[in-house]
Amino acid sequence: VQLVESGGGLVQPGGSLRLSCAASGFTFSSYDMNWYRQAPGKERELVAGITRDGSSANLVNSVKGRFTISRDNAKNTVYLQMNSLKPEDTAVYYCNAHLFLPGLINDYWGQGTQVTVSS
Repeated sequence: VQLVESGGGLVQPGGSLRLSCAASGFTFSSYDMNWYRQAPGKERELVAGITRDGSSANLVNSVKGRFTISRDNAKNTVYLQMNSLKPEDTAVYYCNAHLFLPGLINDYWGQGTQVTVSS
C-alpha cells in the first residue's frame, strides 16, 4: 500500500499550488480521501475530505473559497488545489485514505509534502 504526495514547495502569499496523492495497493474507489496538515508545534488538522465516489466534499472553514479537493478514481489520485495561499497555510500536508464500514475501520497515510508560504 502506498500513498505518495507531490506538488508541495515554496510559494509567495497569494500564490497557488496543486497537491497530488497517488494511491496504489488497495481499492482506491472504496475509500474516502482526506487531506490533513500539520504546522510546527500544532496538532494535525483535517483540511478537506471527499467521498469515495467524489459526490460530496467538505473543507475546513479557514480554506473555504480558496482550496478545492477532487479525485480521479480512474487514476487512483486525489488532488488539493490551493489558491490565494497565506502564510498560515504553511504546514506538512498529508494524504489519508479512510474506510469506514460496519465492524471495519481502516486508514492509510502518505509521508507528507511540505508547503511553505512566504515572501
